[in-house]
Amino acid sequence: MAKGTVAWKIIKEHLVSGNMVPGEEVAIKIDQTLTQDATGTMSYLQFEAMGVPRVKTKLSVSYIDHNMLQTDFRNADDHKYLISIAKRYGLWLSKPGNGICHQVHVERFAKPGQTLLGSDSHTPTSGGVGMLAIGAGGLDIAAAMAGEPFFMKMPKIVGVKLTGKMPEWVTAKDIILELLRRLTVKGGVGKIFEYFGEGVRELSVPERSTITNMGAELGATTSVFPSDDITRAYLKAQGREEDWTELLSDPNAEYDEVIEINLNELEPLIAQPHSPDNVVPVREIEGVKVDQVVIGSCTNSSFVDLTRSAKLLEGQKVNPDVVFAVAPGSKQALELITENGTLLDFLKAGARILESACGPCIGMGYAPPSGGVSIRSFNRNFEGRSGTPDARVYLASPETCVACAIAGEIIDPRRLAKEKGLKWIKVEMPEKFPYGDEAFIEPLPEEEAQSVEIYRGPNIKPLPEFDPMPEKIEGRVALIVGDNITTDHIMPAGAKVLPLRSNIYAISEYVYHYVDPEFVSRAKKLRDEEGKASVIVGGENYGQGSSREHAALAPRFLGVRAVIAKSFARIHHANLVNFGIVPLEFVDKNDYEKFTLWDEIEIPDLEEKLKAGENVIVKNVSTGEEVECKYNLTPKQISVLIAGGLLNWIKNKQGSRVA
Repeated sequence: MAKGTVAWKIIKEHLVSGNMVPGEEVAIKIDQTLTQDATGTMSYLQFEAMGVPRVKTKLSVSYIDHNMLQTDFRNADDHKYLISIAKRYGLWLSKPGNGICHQVHVERFAKPGQTLLGSDSHTPTSGGVGMLAIGAGGLDIAAAMAGEPFFMKMPKIVGVKLTGKMPEWVTAKDIILELLRRLTVKGGVGKIFEYFGEGVRELSVPERSTITNMGAELGATTSVFPSDDITRAYLKAQGREEDWTELLSDPNAEYDEVIEINLNELEPLIAQPHSPDNVVPVREIEGVKVDQVVIGSCTNSSFVDLTRSAKLLEGQKVNPDVVFAVAPGSKQALELITENGTLLDFLKAGARILESACGPCIGMGYAPPSGGVSIRSFNRNFEGRSGTPDARVYLASPETCVACAIAGEIIDPRRLAKEKGLKWIKVEMPEKFPYGDEAFIEPLPEEEAQSVEIYRGPNIKPLPEFDPMPEKIEGRVALIVGDNITTDHIMPAGAKVLPLRSNIYAISEYVYHYVDPEFVSRAKKLRDEEGKASVIVGGENYGQGSSREHAALAPRFLGVRAVIAKSFARIHHANLVNFGIVPLEFVDKNDYEKFTLWDEIEIPDLEEKLKAGENVIVKNVSTGEEVECKYNLTPKQISVLIAGGLLNWIKNKQGSRVA
C-alpha cells in the first residue's frame, strides 16, 4: 500500500472518512471547484435546487470556454445565466475569450497541496503544480460547492519514474503518448499517476500540465507532479508566490506500482485514428497526406507550446494544401506571444488564428473536410468528435504538428529539421507573466450578492424530477453496443448539440444519435406507452472520455434504469449512479452474447441484493436464461441509487437534518 507520496499526503490531509486502502471508499474535503459552460449550466441548476445560499469552498470558478459559437441566443443566454449565478453565489467567473478553463486555472488559481474538483475530465491538468485535481460529473461539483465531501474509491498510487533527459524534438506530449502506448485507455482505471525521478526536473509547469491533462485518456483518477522550486518559480512569475508550498514525496515513499520511462530512449510519437492509445513512432507512418493541422486545446496551447512552434515557423511557409490554425490556450498566452513577436511568425507562415477557447477539440468549429486527415496537438481523436464523421484525426506534439503543416504530410520532425535546417529551441519561462485578469469577474460581497437576480433565457429548463429505484426493474433491451463506447457516442458534442446542455428535454433527443438513430424512439415507446424501463447492454470500458453528465442524465430522462456492461469508465460509472441508473457488470463476460435487441428483462430483488452485497440476477424473460451480474458500488453509492440519484439523496439528507 502506497505511503509518503505526494498524492497520499494530499488525500491524508483532506480525508473526511474512510481508510486509505486501495478499493475502499474514502471521502475527501474539496478546496476548489471548476466548471465550464457546457457542463456548468446544468451543475448550477442542480446547485440552485440544493437551496444553499453561497458556495462553501475556498474558491470556485465558472469558466466560459466551450459553447463559444453564438449563432443564436442560446449560448449567449447561458453565458448571461452563468454570470448572474457567479455574482449571486460567490464564484469567480472567467468571461468568453479569457481562455480554456484548465490552462487558465493553472495560471491563476491552482495551489500545491489543495484539492480541486472539476466538471470536466481534464481537470487533472492542475496536477502539474502539485494539486490533487479530479474530474467528475456536474452534480458532484454542485454537491462540493454545497459543502459535501467527494466520495471515491481509494485509488492505487502508481509512481512513474522519469530518468534521463529528453532528446531534441521529444516533448512532454511524447511522454504521455508513451504511457498510453504501454497501458491503453483502460490502463489507469482506479489509479493515480504520480511522477518522480530526475527526469521531472526536465519539465516546466506547462509541460507537466500537458502530461497530467492526458492522464485522463488513461482512465486515471488523476495525475500529479511534486511542487518544487520549478513550481515556485512559475507561481512567482504569475505573481502568486504566496500560493506556493513545497510538496515532495518522502525519500522512502512507497508506491503501489512503479513504471519507469527512460527519457533518453523516447522519440516523436503520434496517436492514429480513432483512439489516443493507438500510438506509433511518427517515422513509421510518414507520407500520409495532411489536409488540416491545428495547435491548441487544454493539452498543448501554453506559452511554451506556442513560442517554440512559432520559432520553428520562422522563414517557413505552410504547405499550400494544408490549412493550419493556432488556438492560444489563454488570453495570457496570447498576450505573451504578441509581446515577444512570435504571433507574427504564425501569421507570416500562413496560419489562421482561432479564439482562445476549446473550439475544434469538441467539434465547435474548424471541422476537417470529408474524409480529411487532421493532425492536432489535442487529447482525443474519437471518431466523429471533430465534427466530421469520417475524418481521420491524429494526435501529436505541437512540434510534430508544425512539421506536418510545412511538409503537407506526416513527417518525423527530426527528418524535416535536417532537410529545412530547423533548429530546436529551449523555451525559458518569463520572469513575469502578463496576468491578464481583465476578463475575470470577481465574487461579490455576500450582502451585495443577495440582491442579484438570476437571468434565465428560454432555453434553460428546470431539472426533471426522478423517482426512487424500484424494488425490481422491468424493461427491455433498448440498445446493445460494443467496447470503448465514449460519452461522445452517447451524448454528442459539437455546434448543433452543445447549446442544448441546459435543456434536458431537447438534448435527450440526441442520445446515441450517431450510433443508433432509432434508440430515442424505442426508449420513449417503452417509457410512455409500455411503462417499462430501457436497459442498455455494453462492452468493455463503457463510457470512456468526457465527464459530461448529460450522457447519464439524458438516458435517465428517457427511461434507462440499468446498464449491463463488461466494465465501466470511472467518471461515467459515477454519473450513472448520480442519476439513478444501476451499473451492473457481467460475472461471465461471455454472457454479453445472451442478449438481443428488445429482449424482455427483469431484475428482481434489486434493493435487497444491493444492501446485502450479493450478486444480482438478470432474467432474460424472452429466452428464459438468467445471467449473474456483479457491481462495483460503495455503500454510499448504493444509498444514492436507492434514493433515485444524488440530488434526491442530498435532499433526503437535508430533510433529515431539519427533522
